[in-house]
Amino acid sequence: MPTLILGSQSPRRKELLKEAGYKFLLRVSGTDEELEKGALPEQAVRYLSEQKSLAIPIEENEVLLTADTLVSIDGKIFGKPADESEAIRFLTNLSGRTHQVHTGVTLRSKENIESFVVKTDITFFSLSDKEIHKYMESGEAWDKAGGYGIQGKGALFVKYIQGDYYSVVGLPIARVVRELEAFGVLLD
Repeated sequence: MPTLILGSQSPRRKELLKEAGYKFLLRVSGTDEELEKGALPEQAVRYLSEQKSLAIPIEENEVLLTADTLVSIDGKIFGKPADESEAIRFLTNLSGRTHQVHTGVTLRSKENIESFVVKTDITFFSLSDKEIHKYMESGEAWDKAGGYGIQGKGALFVKYIQGDYYSVVGLPIARVVRELEAFGVLLD
């Protein structure tokens, strides 16, 4: 069976793969995550996951998994906030509204490359300035698309979710399992 390689530093992606029962190695690309202005969210997240994949060398009998997650609302993309003011702006924009979380996944072997995107709709309750500032004090906003983590205190903002919860966390694990099977990477 091929060796699974995770091309990500995300602790959430590592945890989801481990919980599913996979053994894997880690390799990280250090790829620049800049997007062209005007890129559509689904195209952008697919592009980022593919660029991460192509930046990591693989050997025969290895399958590389890379992923990227973006938040969008009204066609505007929210990646990881650069600073506190940007994180506050993100959360203020998401307050009381429905936004989309897009996770792009790329699987690559020496013979094949496949990418897919999973989109989930999230509706937030209306958030007060006090709630947003308290959340900022938790330190959870960093290194998360849209400035929140649904698997932590950010769950308290969620009124509705339509789609794959795990995609919002960072890896649509049920779909990933099925796609990995096509690459010969099976669960025990």
